[in-house]
Amino acid sequence: MSRHYPTAAAVKPRVNWNVFISSAVIITLIALWAIISPRGAANVLGSAVAYVTDTMGWFYVLTTVVVLLFMAWVAISTNGRRRLGPDDSKPQFGSYAWASMLFAAGIGVDLLFFSVAEPVSQYYHPPTGEGKSVEAARQAVVLTLFHYGITGWAIYALMGLAFGYFAYRFNLPLSIRSALYPLVGKRIHGALGDGVEVAAMLGTIFGVATSLGIGVVQLNYGLHLLVGIPISLSSQIALVAVAVIIATISAVSGVDKGIKRLSEINVGLAIFLVLYVFASGRARFLLNALVMNIGDYFTSLPGLSLNTYAFDNASAWMSAWTLFFWAWWVAWAPFVGLFLARISRGRTLRQYVLGTLTIPFLFVLAWVSIFGNSALSVVRSGNDKFGELAISFPERAFYDLLEQYPGATFVAALASLIGLLLYVTSADSSALVMANFTAHITDANVDGPRWSRIFWALATGILTISMLLVGGIPALQSATIVMGLPFSFVLYLLMFSLVRTFNGEPEKVATQAQLHSAIEQLAADSPTMHDPLAELNLTWAQSLSRATSYPDATTCNEFIEQTALPALRQVQKVLTERGINTVIEVDTVGGLAGGTVQVTTAQMRATLDEKRVFTYTIVPMEVALPSFALRAEPTRDIYFRAEAHLAVEGRHFDSFSLDIPSGYDLMWLTSEQVRSDISRRFEQFIEASHSGIPA
Repeated sequence: MSRHYPTAAAVKPRVNWNVFISSAVIITLIALWAIISPRGAANVLGSAVAYVTDTMGWFYVLTTVVVLLFMAWVAISTNGRRRLGPDDSKPQFGSYAWASMLFAAGIGVDLLFFSVAEPVSQYYHPPTGEGKSVEAARQAVVLTLFHYGITGWAIYALMGLAFGYFAYRFNLPLSIRSALYPLVGKRIHGALGDGVEVAAMLGTIFGVATSLGIGVVQLNYGLHLLVGIPISLSSQIALVAVAVIIATISAVSGVDKGIKRLSEINVGLAIFLVLYVFASGRARFLLNALVMNIGDYFTSLPGLSLNTYAFDNASAWMSAWTLFFWAWWVAWAPFVGLFLARISRGRTLRQYVLGTLTIPFLFVLAWVSIFGNSALSVVRSGNDKFGELAISFPERAFYDLLEQYPGATFVAALASLIGLLLYVTSADSSALVMANFTAHITDANVDGPRWSRIFWALATGILTISMLLVGGIPALQSATIVMGLPFSFVLYLLMFSLVRTFNGEPEKVATQAQLHSAIEQLAADSPTMHDPLAELNLTWAQSLSRATSYPDATTCNEFIEQTALPALRQVQKVLTERGINTVIEVDTVGGLAGGTVQVTTAQMRATLDEKRVFTYTIVPMEVALPSFALRAEPTRDIYFRAEAHLAVEGRHFDSFSLDIPSGYDLMWLTSEQVRSDISRRFEQFIEASHSGIPA
């Protein structure tokens, strides 16, 4: 029943040279320019930020609101019942493990930086109103939560949805360009698709460089407190080099499990630190402030979301805070979205959206509220020196706050360890993700070449150093605002594409009456067809899945048992009611895929008389993967087709000279489409019999 082919050699992931070279050239030129002429780069960057703020600031603000509303619509509409995968798929991870990974995604080195520095800065210099007032204190933490809240997580959720929906539901490559197929078709494989991924690369590397720059400046101060390392640009460059070396070692040796364990340890350490500050500080005040912050945040969210401060002289504030954060979220969206997609396979869109918007934010809410209100408590108790230092040297703010608590040296060391782990894992994972973005990746288990990971680790380090030379953290913030703008337009394309896909997906359930109609209304003069499935009106998603996916034995078996076999039984029931003797035989084929796999076969025989018997057989066929296909598993060199074979009294159905090929693939059809195909073949058999064609 099966045919075997020679085992092919393992296929390595291929570099997308168009995306790789374009991204590398642009990033290298910017980095070299900043290193050679820091002042010139700073001037141009400042002018670019001023232009973007003045002319496109409204666009950033509007985009974040549109994305948030879109994700809310996905969750509450009937689309929320769809899954990141086939309709019958189950979540890859249990609820606890999934929530834990979402929880971990909410922790970043920037939280250590901004959870103290921003509330203090907003307290002294709010966008509107009087600073150092009770109202400024209430709004300080709310503004910080706004910049770290569900609005930004909606951007991450959109990107993860675009990755996961098209990859897991339609078996498309795990790339951004796949999500644009409903809009531009095959052009995703050309310059348009490459341009989208170059924009993603630029946003990602500048977003990561910003995080590494913030982390290295803060870590430099922490190590100065602990071991006396001087606070200087040379120390920061040395720390960047350490991160690059560790990321390179990880890329070469493949210590993914080690990085995963470090991340899990980091989550535990972060929880311990926030609980320590809560328990050692004014716990009652912090609980009151937390509840107040929750109320203020959700009541202020609509107004803050659309506030462009058109009548206020707040352009500098907008550039330094809101626009920077929105651009930063956009820049990091491909990076984090890929992670969210990988851990959310099998979940409904409603579960995915609600979980992504709420679980990480709950941790951010607790962290920002406890550290931010603790800092404000210190300031409002009369310690203006602490507040002034936090504004002038924001990298010191977090450590200066910890000095207010018992065991200051211990908690400072703990904070430095957390920052170091976040710093290292960001450098490592970003190199891996960028290597994937610049390669042809069709499976989540396959990563870009090792040398590419090394290159992007080095490139990120060089870019971070160049921005530190230009002006430190302000320069990194400015670069993020500028580089995040092109990719923000891509977010609209993703939303349009998803809406078009939601509206165009076929329903997979047909009534019994529809089956009767399909049999009775088939045309008597069956035309000559080169494509055996041409009349089934396959959707674009089905056609693309059939052209680009290579199912394994399990997937093929599930299709036969859950889709094809029920279709055969529906047709059997109709024919039996009409007095036609129809039987179905189900069997298994063993010895496939190296002798370890058994797959179901199904055959329907409809007998008109002793010389006219219609046979429709669905069998799994083992086929060699084409040379250009990436393996879903490193050792897999075959895939499976669910082939339909037609015969009359043992003779193939093409003896009727109807030009219908024997052994065509049914994979990815719906149950209704399989029933229609069977009905159409049976109708052709009846017409051939009436025409006197010998059986």
